Amino acid sequence: MLDVMKYIFSLLIGILFFSCGNEKTVQLPEINHSEIYDVKDVSAAYIFYDETQKDSVLLNRKNLIGTTNWLVNIDKRLTLQQVIPRIKFLQEKKANASHKNNKAKNYFTCNDISRNNLGFIEFTNTFYQDKKELTIQNLPLDFQVTTKNIFFDDNGKIFIINPEKKPFIIETTESDFINNLNTIFNKNAVISLRFSKNLTFQEYIKYKALIENNQINHLKISNTEFIN
Repeated sequence: MLDVMKYIFSLLIGILFFSCGNEKTVQLPEINHSEIYDVKDVSAAYIFYDETQKDSVLLNRKNLIGTTNWLVNIDKRLTLQQVIPRIKFLQEKKANASHKNNKAKNYFTCNDISRNNLGFIEFTNTFYQDKKELTIQNLPLDFQVTTKNIFFDDNGKIFIINPEKKPFIIETTESDFINNLNTIFNKNAVISLRFSKNLTFQEYIKYKALIENNQINHLKISNTEFIN
């Protein structure tokens, strides 16, 4: 069990160990700012980008302790299609652990460039749904949308879908995204996030940080995230 300063040291040692022993490294995703930067009582898992593996992914969870906060270090080059099964595996592992700490949380580790230090994004209660769902590419023009969604596709495009507005599909840019959220949706709207399975983990974390670090408190973001 480690505090953050000890964890930073252990993370560096871990990368050196894997790098020297098996030529493994973790390139952490970068974010401009993280609201969470100090987590106590932690243990760590690593999801490596490894071209020697069939699906280019290698999970190392040897040092995880079930009663601690988990810091999951994921290589930013991996796609969501590659990492989501590992993330779900870790979530299930913790949920089914014989010794539990209901206050312990799960975090993604990031490189917070505003502090030149580690930052964290919580995913304790995030539920990943990877069954095939509706996407912008196969959405009929006359389709009657019943839920509010945000699609992040793998071409750098963001689509906001609101059945209460016309047109009900708005394409936006990253720079206008937050402003559009604040104007398109009514107070207390519940929104589902949908991500292309081809997005890199870097892109996914960038969008997650964009939502978490901005003032959209009048909206409720669903804990279920769809990976299409």
